[in-house]
Amino acid sequence: MDFLTKVWAKEAPTSIDTETPTTRKEKQSTTPAAAADSQHVQDLPSSDQPPSNESKDWGYDLYPERRGVTFKPKWTRILFGLEGQESIDRYKCEQNVYWCVKNGPLVKLMMGALKSSGCPIDLRRHISCEVCDPSVTGGYDPKLNQIVVCQNMAKNKSMVHGVLTHEMIHMFDYCNNDLDFKNVDHLACTEIRAANLAHCSFLSAMFQGDASPFNVKEAHQNCVKTKALASVLAVRNISKADAIAAVERVFPKCYADLEPIGRRIRRNSTDQQKAYMEGPMYGYDVY
Repeated sequence: MDFLTKVWAKEAPTSIDTETPTTRKEKQSTTPAAAADSQHVQDLPSSDQPPSNESKDWGYDLYPERRGVTFKPKWTRILFGLEGQESIDRYKCEQNVYWCVKNGPLVKLMMGALKSSGCPIDLRRHISCEVCDPSVTGGYDPKLNQIVVCQNMAKNKSMVHGVLTHEMIHMFDYCNNDLDFKNVDHLACTEIRAANLAHCSFLSAMFQGDASPFNVKEAHQNCVKTKALASVLAVRNISKADAIAAVERVFPKCYADLEPIGRRIRRNSTDQQKAYMEGPMYGYDVY
């Protein structure tokens, strides 16, 4: 039995046809910044319309500001200090983003790789701090070519660094490949790569329940599969079986692709700094 068949995830009714991805160089869009996120390529519903089933199918319900909806805090949560400070949260989020761009080794490496690929990042254009659903910490909007950092969830430098690295891997894939986010195989592949390069270690696998002293060798792969499956199900209204099948189909090839970081990052190690220093060896104009 495949590992993923033992992973819990919410089910939803629809399935998506798939096709094989092909590589192609692609420049970043210069469309003005607006809002939209989480691997979708559909037109945004207008701000005066309620969220449709289509918006939920493509992850719009997780990022209300991507639909043009103004966040309105609840007075009960304001009383407990949980909401009502959105402007302050946004300012702190933007400070953390700027710090990561200047000091985070993986973020600097990803920005250099994107620049060398013909897709340089403009902070004001390509990164946006917004209020999101509590189930997510960030997302990538391929339609606007924009990264969303969830200011209400990613509240420290470490979390923001992880979000930026993860989403920049999606941006890198979109820049360099013929990536179609409507295709569940393509989505599963980029989620596998992001989990593989930016998140999973033996320690995180232990916390997720994917590792034990008896399966150390498979711990990292199981962690990557779990994270990729959860990400696909979070932003696509498809069944668990379809999501599992997509992840298993593309896993061997996508798990082996380590571009542009070049190595799997171990927690509490110097791997991040090593990856950054090795960037120029692979032709990346690191900052």
